[in-house]
Amino acid sequence: MRKLGLIGFPLGHSFSKKYYLDKFKNEGIDHIDYDLYPIPTIADFPELYREDKEFYGVNVTIPYKQDVMPFLNELSQEAQEIGAVNCIQIRNNENGTYLKGFNTDAYGFEMSLKPLLKESHMEALIFGNGGATKAVAYVLKKLGINFHVVSRTKTASNLDYEDLSEELIAKSTLLINCTPLGTFPNTDICPDIPYQGISSEHLLYDLIYNPEETLFLKKGKARGATIKNGYEMLVLQAEKNWEIWNQ
Repeated sequence: MRKLGLIGFPLGHSFSKKYYLDKFKNEGIDHIDYDLYPIPTIADFPELYREDKEFYGVNVTIPYKQDVMPFLNELSQEAQEIGAVNCIQIRNNENGTYLKGFNTDAYGFEMSLKPLLKESHMEALIFGNGGATKAVAYVLKKLGINFHVVSRTKTASNLDYEDLSEELIAKSTLLINCTPLGTFPNTDICPDIPYQGISSEHLLYDLIYNPEETLFLKKGKARGATIKNGYEMLVLQAEKNWEIWNQ
């Protein structure tokens, strides 16, 4: 049986496992499994595919999207530019095992964002400075959208939340939440920003998909903004992973 899976640590609820197992069942795809592989250290990663040649692909999540890169033989262009990997293609041949890393978070974000973009959405703020921010920033650069990253700690390249005025929020008509604030079960919190600066010209995108409508999105919706959660992004990147694994 061919094997796919998700590596990270710790691993709790997984969108990926449910998505792929449902896909296999609904599409009649046999002799393949997708499971969770919580590895306490990235040094344990090679044991998965060296001991079991049925592995032909894995997803990568926190905290290994960057740590896994030295184990790979090749990086796709977007993975190299972003500096993070969430999808690995595994190939076994007479010369050994060859691993290529990809970043499909960028693809999922771009394809789900583009249909909602208007000419007015050329100034953005990204809240949070974790791994997902790298993929989001890569896409915004690609689309020619100016942006600032906002995090709890101010740096030479990042704003902090105290820098955010109502005027800056009003000017930045694309607001993207890359923080975990508002994720179930902590649904009563959100990024601390001047929401009164939001108007009907704004687009608010939250990478969180559970709950379907975070407090961040609710506050934007109440002021007439267009809102989008991260579910479609996950589906798009999952399908891109499947395409990559089966090339």
